[in-house]
Amino acid sequence: MEEIENKVAKSGLITLDLEEQRPDWQIVGIDIAVALFEGLVLREKDFREFVAHHNWEAYRDKAVHIYCSADAIVPTWAYMLMATQLADVAVKTIFGSESELKLELWRDFICSIDLSEYQDQRVIVKGCSDEAISESIYVELSMLLTPVVKSLMFGEPCSTVPLFKRK
Repeated sequence: MEEIENKVAKSGLITLDLEEQRPDWQIVGIDIAVALFEGLVLREKDFREFVAHHNWEAYRDKAVHIYCSADAIVPTWAYMLMATQLADVAVKTIFGSESELKLELWRDFICSIDLSEYQDQRVIVKGCSDEAISESIYVELSMLLTPVVKSLMFGEPCSTVPLFKRK
């Protein structure tokens, strides 16, 4: 009986699985609309009182996106005031949607990857994941890896698409 040989394991390929490596982000949103008078108007005195008495500690070690669900004109300083309260509490704070926050978190994450372990290696960026990862993240990852790796592929070790090979 002939033993089955795992050629992929012996190939020297390194698989980079973004989903497997990423931190466990806790994402929460703050809707500024809850602090608006009748859900429409920002009154400075009332808003400052809301900010002063809000439980900012609830956002400790979380990634926060500030947004407004109401069709209201909110001055920029209001978002900035909220951000000042989150500066020492949240791990990341942006103005925008949850998807915009996730994109920022992915960008921060891929920029923090230690590229030295991929130096002169044949790298496969894993293609299938449970979480939808933006194509822009894969583009940025390609830009980071291309100067470092010997070759770059996309997909699974058993079925890859070649992307780059250093001459």
